[in-house]
Amino acid sequence: MKLASRLDHIEPFYVMECAKAAAEIAAGPLCDPARGGSPMIFLNIGEPDFTAPPAVLEAAQRCLQAGRTQYTPATGLPALRQALSRWYAQRFGLDVPAQRIVITAGASAALQLACLALVNPGDEILMPDPSYPCNRHFVAAADGVPRGLPAGPAERFQLSAAMVEREWRGSTHGVLLASPSNPTGTSIDPQEMARIVDVVRARHGVTLVDEIYLGLSYDERYGHSALALGDDVVSINSFSKYFSMTGWRLGWLVLPPGLVEPVEKLAQNLYICPSAVAQHAALACFEPASLDEYERRRAAFRERRDFIVPALRELGLDVPVMPDGAFYAWADCSRFSASSWDFCFELMRTAQIALTPGRDFGRHGSERYLRLSFANAMHELEEAVARLRRVLK
Repeated sequence: MKLASRLDHIEPFYVMECAKAAAEIAAGPLCDPARGGSPMIFLNIGEPDFTAPPAVLEAAQRCLQAGRTQYTPATGLPALRQALSRWYAQRFGLDVPAQRIVITAGASAALQLACLALVNPGDEILMPDPSYPCNRHFVAAADGVPRGLPAGPAERFQLSAAMVEREWRGSTHGVLLASPSNPTGTSIDPQEMARIVDVVRARHGVTLVDEIYLGLSYDERYGHSALALGDDVVSINSFSKYFSMTGWRLGWLVLPPGLVEPVEKLAQNLYICPSAVAQHAALACFEPASLDEYERRRAAFRERRDFIVPALRELGLDVPVMPDGAFYAWADCSRFSASSWDFCFELMRTAQIALTPGRDFGRHGSERYLRLSFANAMHELEEAVARLRRVLK
């Protein structure tokens, strides 16, 4: 069977390949306490150890019991769009009309819809290298051309307006940014973000900003939405990270007014609507008790960051830029190995710790970096540091 040529531009998701290898080792004798082994500590997947809070679970149960499982509008429940509009006003001081918000089947569907609506074949989209691998694959799946621009510690692993202006060429159509970023946990300074938007706007391009970790910002300087910069900015967001609903597959887009109807048409054809149960449950995310719980969890993530980053640096796994959001540390392991891929697989065997090598995230120096997710309980992070200290020292 002849496959579509676009698949030639979609690489394997190495994060998941490593996860499979870690699971295999975890099921073997190295991790069997009965044989003297230690259980695997999984610091490789970007998933909060917290689950949806009680009010959300109860709302889902009530939804099922009442039989509210029919299709919703393709753009999502009106009540949920209104709830998000109020959240933007309360949390960020922004006036984001509910009519500009489109509920999606996860942030992945949001990115797919945005790329299909805005990217023509051959359109080049600039993004930082390193960045989340699926972002470039969504562009490629729309027959666009993702181009990663090398961004190091001096740039906080992010694009700058000067870089975008210098690298813009005839085929360039826009930028796809992430703030805070996966894998680095770093954000773009609001003033720099404004300059980037101005550069793109002057060239009649599109600015797409992945803000799925925005709720998990730890520094007031960076915890601002790019939506403050104008109605032409497209924001991608999710209930997975801050709202702890990963498997519920629920996200949203904030779109320019004229883009809502085209995106609605795409959503109707691609998946009809997001999960009705997930949407009804997500309404409870905005109850005062839930919001208080989310803020307690954000404080817990910050406490974990403040423990793990200095510990990694002391062990020789340098984290050149302190993450100001998300729950990732982007650590340089070149002191121990020229290949983070080999280094991470060795740690699975010798320390029973699963980390993510940098191969997925870029082509310009990422081989020397690994990503550690500190979305785990503090006692697991403390045990991981003890094991690393034993192996590396």
